[in-house]
Amino acid sequence: MRITITGRNLELTDGLKGAVEDKLGKLEKYFNPDTDIFVTLSVEKERQKIEVTIPVKGNIIRSEQVSNDMYVSIDLVEEVIERQLKKYKKKIISKHQNAASFKKEFIEKESDVDDEIRIIRTKKFDMKPMYPDDACVQMELLGHDFFVFCNAETEKVNVVYKRKGNTYGLIEPEF
Repeated sequence: MRITITGRNLELTDGLKGAVEDKLGKLEKYFNPDTDIFVTLSVEKERQKIEVTIPVKGNIIRSEQVSNDMYVSIDLVEEVIERQLKKYKKKIISKHQNAASFKKEFIEKESDVDDEIRIIRTKKFDMKPMYPDDACVQMELLGHDFFVFCNAETEKVNVVYKRKGNTYGLIEPEF
């Protein structure tokens, strides 16, 4: 595995790099040696945050952990990714389409976690064209964290969502 570590608002010490490489090195049993892992360590006030992104063919495995101690955040992120891999193994490697990034032993090993994703409710609604600003207002009126709408400018389905700090995000399809 190739681990790329980036620091934002903090100095990347050898101790931090070593801790990240040691903890994420435990994931080596799941991935092939040519798998890339991107790590970003950042500090905002008292928040020590680590973001880990692992692109695998067709999917992205990602975790973000925050605590008041960077070493605690590093420990947490490794546990979360390992749990995600075990839980969603069947989904991630459906019909061996995405198997190239994973070790053969991980793919063939029987999964002891049987957490199937079950959709228990379906909603249908009209999507009248609107602008992203209007979609944000509608989302707030509904009290939701996200809102799916047809963008009046592009005539494509978009999603607006709430971000930290009273800001909003927009997801647009890329065709």
